[in-house]
Amino acid sequence: MECRLVVAQTNPTLGDLRANLEDHLARIDAAAGAADLILFPELSLTGYFLRDQVEEVALRPEDALLAPLLERSRRISIAFGFVERSPGGRLYNALGFLEDGRFLGIHRKVHLVSYGLFDEGRDFAAGERFQVIESRHGRFGPLICEDMWHTPSAYSYFLDDVDALLVASASPARGAEQPGPGLASERTWNLLLSASALLYRTWVAFASRVGWEDGLGFTGGSRVLDPHANTRAMLAERVPGAIAAVLDSGTLRRARGELPLRRDERPEVLAAALARHVPLLAALRAEHALQHE
Repeated sequence: MECRLVVAQTNPTLGDLRANLEDHLARIDAAAGAADLILFPELSLTGYFLRDQVEEVALRPEDALLAPLLERSRRISIAFGFVERSPGGRLYNALGFLEDGRFLGIHRKVHLVSYGLFDEGRDFAAGERFQVIESRHGRFGPLICEDMWHTPSAYSYFLDDVDALLVASASPARGAEQPGPGLASERTWNLLLSASALLYRTWVAFASRVGWEDGLGFTGGSRVLDPHANTRAMLAERVPGAIAAVLDSGTLRRARGELPLRRDERPEVLAAALARHVPLLAALRAEHALQHE
């Protein structure tokens, strides 16, 4: 892997697909030629607090509005946030990955946020899996915001030996009054991303939106961390912008050679523990034991 990555930190206009599409295209055109992949934040094409607009902005992968993005993906791979309308009519908070003029994959947010100010479960169905994106630039594990706060999300990609986690977020800015530099929410995200890079020995790219919706500000702080948890690029200002970094397999190989955590991992021990909490897993383990008696 030798992936030249651009992370876009954007401020989408709520519910305005056309305006947000034009912003995407301008950023993609600026990155194309110098980069292999561009990563946008969560729901970058629509804005976040959609509420009654969610039906209006939902798109099928074949919708004509996405054609300019698909065409540009022949020059540069694109990961962007949108509301996906499934063939069955369900709506998902999704991260689409475009390459060579087609959808290479769509990650549907697994862990919806339904606490505090948020009620994503009202408008969205929850995703059911974590699937690796097999790109010509590397093997990527896509995650959307809250997914990152649940250990099994990144861990499943760790087991799959991904080269990088691609994390798209629309995280609220919180904790200006708490002790310490900057926002508490930004410090917490940095700890979470750093721990994931270090424990899973992987590159981590974080695209976080900025701006305001309904009186709520968004954190920003987009960054790229290497498999040693060093920050390779960061956009500290809470304004739209972009950062660039090169994700290379040499750094990945050295980090994993120095600390071979995946080699020594024992997922079967975790599976046994999970069987105590997930009835279906317990039943499958019992059936497997009977078949091998």
